[in-house]
Amino acid sequence: MAVPARVPRHIAMIMDGNGRWARARGLPRVEGHRHGVERIHPVALDCARRGVEYLTLYAFSTENWRRPRKEVRALLRLLSSLMDEEAETCVRDNLRLRLVGTVQRLDTALQEKVHEAIEVTRENTGLTLCLAFDYGSRDEIVRAARELILRGIEPDGMTEETVAQCLFTADMPDVDLLVRCGGEIRLSNFLMWQVAYAELYFTEVLWPDFGEPELESALAEFAGRNRRYGALKNEEIR
Repeated sequence: MAVPARVPRHIAMIMDGNGRWARARGLPRVEGHRHGVERIHPVALDCARRGVEYLTLYAFSTENWRRPRKEVRALLRLLSSLMDEEAETCVRDNLRLRLVGTVQRLDTALQEKVHEAIEVTRENTGLTLCLAFDYGSRDEIVRAARELILRGIEPDGMTEETVAQCLFTADMPDVDLLVRCGGEIRLSNFLMWQVAYAELYFTEVLWPDFGEPELESALAEFAGRNRRYGALKNEEIR
């Protein structure tokens, strides 16, 4: 019997290339974002079918607020429609929805919609689909430092574990595989603590074109990597 390939427990994806995808087709940038949103649920299902437990998608960074106001408004409308659709489809497909980041800068109605979508899927037992919204890793680490101070943790009591407990991802495993679409080779302030020992996979494929073949390539690459976590295996020491 064939030995099953190793599957990452937690995959993080940087969904890059929406604007370039639209420009190549003579479409407005918002159409690229719209097609990108449409890829989210199919990719989540593909991951779930392969045994992935957590999928974290970089949906909107803290820096994205600096984009043109028109584009930001369009992205917020897409988030609103995504919450409507995902609340229904995640219940149907047994996916659990959660947010990594903050919603404080959203209007009240959209905040409530996000919280409702998360709540209605809370008891689902399948893959956890995490949307990193208004998220920046440096911001997250600063918030964690503030929380440590508020908890009265003395310097000698600060460990990697106590810091991790103050992150947005406190109850989640670290990232095993980080996938970035669109040909760029950087982390862009995404989950920098959590990807400390992740395998990195970069592809030229733009996010709206990312599908099952690209996921299979990333998983195959991951399965072939030798993950040492800074140590050596016995056979490498000899």
